[in-house]
Amino acid sequence: MFKEIYNKWMHRYFSDEEAIIFTLLLLVFFLVIIFFSRMLAPFLVSVVMTFLLQSVVNTLQRFRMPRLPAVIIAFSLFLGFLLAVLFWLLPLIWQQILSLARELPGMVRAAQVWFVEMQSAYPQFLSQQHIDQIFTEASGELRKLGQWLVGLSLSSIPSLVAWLIYLILVPILVFFMLKDQEKLVAYVSSLMPEKRTLLSRVWNEMDDQITNYIRGKAIEILIVAGVTWACFVWLGLGYAELLALLVGFSVLVPYIGAAVVTIPVALIALFQFGTSSDFLWVMAVYGLIQLLDGNVLVPLLFSEAVNLHPVSIILAVLVFGGLWGFWGVFFAIPLATLLKAIFHAWPKLHTEDAAD
Repeated sequence: MFKEIYNKWMHRYFSDEEAIIFTLLLLVFFLVIIFFSRMLAPFLVSVVMTFLLQSVVNTLQRFRMPRLPAVIIAFSLFLGFLLAVLFWLLPLIWQQILSLARELPGMVRAAQVWFVEMQSAYPQFLSQQHIDQIFTEASGELRKLGQWLVGLSLSSIPSLVAWLIYLILVPILVFFMLKDQEKLVAYVSSLMPEKRTLLSRVWNEMDDQITNYIRGKAIEILIVAGVTWACFVWLGLGYAELLALLVGFSVLVPYIGAAVVTIPVALIALFQFGTSSDFLWVMAVYGLIQLLDGNVLVPLLFSEAVNLHPVSIILAVLVFGGLWGFWGVFFAIPLATLLKAIFHAWPKLHTEDAAD
């Protein structure tokens, strides 16, 4: 019985030569990403940047600008953004991280005083033993953080060389991917089998969606981080730039990211303002930003995205993030969409073959 079911399943999905080739291509793709993702990091960054800049090139070409000047303008914008990040944003964020690390012991002492006051007011819910245990563990984590920062500073020289190589490779790759896009696509197409009905269907379905996703995520990160920074500065919250960056990148992990980043926002606001109305204002504004992001900004930016169930999105983030770290998280939704497109296109291939 099992053998019969297995044979029917194999005949349905792997009786066609194209299906077998497509399966092998997928297997090679995932194996390369799993085992060589660190080596391919500059290439992956370049692909993402190319997708983003291609939208700029297409917009300029709609105004009848030749492709090469459009590519040069888009690439110049990319270089300007890269230099701003390197020489303004990263040093500022690093200074705030070091400042926060120096202030953490004082924050812990303030928290200890607050917990003691809470224990005196509500002894039935919180004991002195629990307080001592909490702050013993917190002190241990602070020591680990200090050791990590020292180790990071000492080990930064070798990694600096790798970063310099990336900073040279990525702009070069981006420029040539933009400039020679048609040649590169034609070359890759020439390596594919002549019969590629399934490949063409999956690619046509995924092309616009991946472009829309990468462009939409970049715009969402910039808008959410910018609005968060402006609101936190207006409210007088410390470490506004660092928190805004965390909130901006939290949109890469749907549902989970917003919940995780709420913790540092709430803790820093609590230590700075206590339980005053200013703390409540910070949390209310932060909650409003998350509400507008999920219910207004995301539907506007991802109107062309495939409708995936929240369970599918969380599962994709957990699986691909566990396999490939940051890039797995970033590409979790496109990869989940790819699998969905494959499962939808595969049965149609055999239906069309049977009709022929």
